Amino acid sequence: MPSELRFVLILTGIATLAGAASVFGIYRQDAAQARTQAEAMTGGHVDAGKAAMARTNCGACHRIPGIAGATGTTGPALNGIAVRAEIAGVLVNNPGNMVRWLRQPQQVVPGNGMPNQGLTEQEARDMAAYLYTVKK
Repeated sequence: MPSELRFVLILTGIATLAGAASVFGIYRQDAAQARTQAEAMTGGHVDAGKAAMARTNCGACHRIPGIAGATGTTGPALNGIAVRAEIAGVLVNNPGNMVRWLRQPQQVVPGNGMPNQGLTEQEARDMAAYLYTVKK
């Protein structure tokens, strides 16, 4: 193989690796920024929210990205919940309404399929923090 071709192939390989590293870095930075922003606006903690969602078995009814075994199909999939305009089709999607919905869904929409789970204010804030990181 001519040395010029070898040089071009090496440079192409280096550029490909640099590009992949850059994309990975941007993804990690975006995830960290989403987490910080979600925790600030909800007063919750993302990791505690993930744990609470697993503990209360939200995944029995919902598909929830990032929650192991959350493959339910009875309720709506929660991918992209952070960027949706509404919660349950009736509430403007903001942290206060998210917490309200998580704590008392039967007061918001009587007779809907989501049961009241008896969540504390902090548990709902934690869950909301996690949900506001789910943008895709």
